[in-house]
Amino acid sequence: MCGIVGAVARENVVPILIEGIRRLEYRGYDSTGLAVINGSLQRLVSTARVADLAAQAARTHLEGHTGISHTRWATHGAPTPDNAHPHVSHGEIAIVHNGIIENFEPLRERLQKRGYRFVTQTDSEVIAHLIHSHYEGDLLAAVTKAVREFRGAYAIAAISTREPDRIVGARAGSPLLVGLGEGDHYLASDASALAPVTRRVVYLEEGDIADITRAAYAIYDTAGAPVSRQPVTVKVASEVELGPYQHFMQKEIFEQPRAIADTLDGVGGIGPDLFGANAAEALNRVRAVHLLACGTSYYSALVGRLWLEGVAALPAQAEIASEYRYRPSVPDPEALVVVISQSGETADTLAALKHAGTLGHRHTLGICNVASSSMVRQTALTYLTRAGTEIGVASTKAFTTQLVALFLLTLTLAKLRGRLSTQDEARWLAGLRHLPAAVQSVLALEPSIIAWAERFARKQDALFLGRGLHYPIALEGALKLKEISYIHGEAYPAGELKHGPLALVDASMPVVAIAPNDALLEKLKSNLQEVRARGGELYVLADADSHIESSEGVHVLRLPEHAGLLSPVVHTIPLQLLAYHTAVMRGTDVDKPRNLAKSVTVE
Repeated sequence: MCGIVGAVARENVVPILIEGIRRLEYRGYDSTGLAVINGSLQRLVSTARVADLAAQAARTHLEGHTGISHTRWATHGAPTPDNAHPHVSHGEIAIVHNGIIENFEPLRERLQKRGYRFVTQTDSEVIAHLIHSHYEGDLLAAVTKAVREFRGAYAIAAISTREPDRIVGARAGSPLLVGLGEGDHYLASDASALAPVTRRVVYLEEGDIADITRAAYAIYDTAGAPVSRQPVTVKVASEVELGPYQHFMQKEIFEQPRAIADTLDGVGGIGPDLFGANAAEALNRVRAVHLLACGTSYYSALVGRLWLEGVAALPAQAEIASEYRYRPSVPDPEALVVVISQSGETADTLAALKHAGTLGHRHTLGICNVASSSMVRQTALTYLTRAGTEIGVASTKAFTTQLVALFLLTLTLAKLRGRLSTQDEARWLAGLRHLPAAVQSVLALEPSIIAWAERFARKQDALFLGRGLHYPIALEGALKLKEISYIHGEAYPAGELKHGPLALVDASMPVVAIAPNDALLEKLKSNLQEVRARGGELYVLADADSHIESSEGVHVLRLPEHAGLLSPVVHTIPLQLLAYHTAVMRGTDVDKPRNLAKSVTVE
């Protein structure tokens, strides 16, 4: 989502600021801007891409040794030049902000009464004016006073023309870090933004305020007391190249065999040590599992819940993280709270994790793709999905590797409870290790899926059906289609058709059915007959031995083999390819779909 980069350096910082936010482009944004101090405060903004901002900077020969830059994903106010960050107060204070200030309206009303003029529709503008209202020559003091009045989530960076070699940053509920250079210092919302200039960073903790100059940095808590945070050296992924692919999403779909293999690297057997050095004590105590996630990660949690109850015989529930913290719940100190996120910075999921802590949940596990993320630092146990950098907004390889991690967790808890025999452990380990080959064989079906996509590209609606473990996969297929092709997709458990959705079925409504050869196949076949009886056109993803034949109005794609309990991983692949090729044929911006962001760092 929104990205922040700041720099105080001996050299011109404009190239650093632009390159930093360019590296955050994949998160999604709809405007961008920067401000530098060069005698006065100079600001550039664009509602196009970062490349347009760079062209403006080159054309105007913009330079400065202190500055801040930003990519904005609009929440309050449309993506216009006025609403783009940085925001400025009285020509001398400039700020950038990630997050949402929940009490911005009373703050704005109070500041307007004091004579401050607002020119944007954003909640963020109040920050600039509030800092200015407290400013008496010390930017740190002004920011410290201002943040005490905020309510909500924020990461901010502020500069002042009256202190031209200083940046002050603060965070609560949104990530921010200090980058350590040789005589230069930086601020960013993500370490990858600073990869060209430093790999040594200091992560700010909740409520921290950072005071940064060219020569030094200091960190304080909200009370103003100095605190110490340990510098770390981060491993940042090298520059991602598109290679022979048309889009990053296509590349990432085809990287899944490698991503799954990497996620399984080092898994010699099933045991609690897979989740951390101290995992055995915690996992042996677990009597239930509570999975929290958003979006695609939530659908992986739904599959995980069924695995945990079916294999490990543990009570499990999956819940949308943004709902969990706003309802009364019954805490269970012996439950394992599992939070799932590709980025590890998903605001709703982190807030749910924090809420679980306040309820007394001690056992927490993060399933995440980013080793340096807030989630990894805040959970007691971790399993890293080694999917690699995922650029496309619509998640693909992160999802399938999350499923792999959840299956390993299921097997581990089953083994600790005496429900996994030696033979079953060996069988499922062999199944996991075969997954890369199974996925590769499904990717070879791409030409057939392109033929389906040609039909889907002319539609406005689609229905996805699945049963048991494959209902969440139907949900994921519908989400992928709507995310990038803008075709309305809905998913239902197939048995629910006759309870309402069947009213939508006619010759213009394509119906995608996931039909593995499992215990529910015969039931599913009956549901498919209900669709055909109403003139619906079926697109069936079947295993080789499912005995479902193509006919008029029934299109069957046969997957090479049945993967048993791991079938959800395999059946996800054709749905990703269907969404991708449908979107390409409709001419949408596949990697950066409208209105969406890669890392959702606001509630």
